[in-house]
Amino acid sequence: MDLRTAIEESTFSTKLALITALAWAIVAVFNLQYWAYGFGGFIPLRFSGELEIPGALPAILTPLSATFLHADFMHVGFNMLLLWFCGKGVERAIGIRGIVVLYIFGAYVSAGGHYLFNADEAGPMIGASGAVSAIVGAYALLYSRPRNGRGGWVHVAQLAGAWILIQLLIGLSSWGSPMPIAIVAHIFGFVAGLALARPLLLWNYRDA
Repeated sequence: MDLRTAIEESTFSTKLALITALAWAIVAVFNLQYWAYGFGGFIPLRFSGELEIPGALPAILTPLSATFLHADFMHVGFNMLLLWFCGKGVERAIGIRGIVVLYIFGAYVSAGGHYLFNADEAGPMIGASGAVSAIVGAYALLYSRPRNGRGGWVHVAQLAGAWILIQLLIGLSSWGSPMPIAIVAHIFGFVAGLALARPLLLWNYRDA
């Protein structure tokens, strides 16, 4: 199987991971970070009208465009590894249409969560972590087994609680860093994945 055939037969999430990695590589190779982060990064202060960036994308599009921007190789590599691994399983369950909806929804919900706690922030939030967290949330709900036979909302609450704890620990580890991690965006994205996993599963099989 040649490279072209492999790409054509790959899942949507795999293709999205490759495109996102390519976008990061172009920005990094040509040293376009300053322009790219202002052009497509999610900047909360833009939504109040207090900050205008000439030539930038409309602010309403930046929760999605920010998913194609990453700080460094580790940032994009970790996100794309999660997208590739969890995305394959989620896509099998909810289909291409479902994972597109989930990814976009996760990007906007996570950006909204970041905005709620950082409305006056002039720095850009970049990365696909929020959208990928939605994929991880859906994967966790679809493929994990409830403990002690406790399903339904108890299982959802357990998964959400575990993810929140992980994110708080990550946040503590990066405390004082010049590039703080947007843990609230990760939490909101994960919860979005938990909320949409079953509706999208039913939507996929209802139309099958």
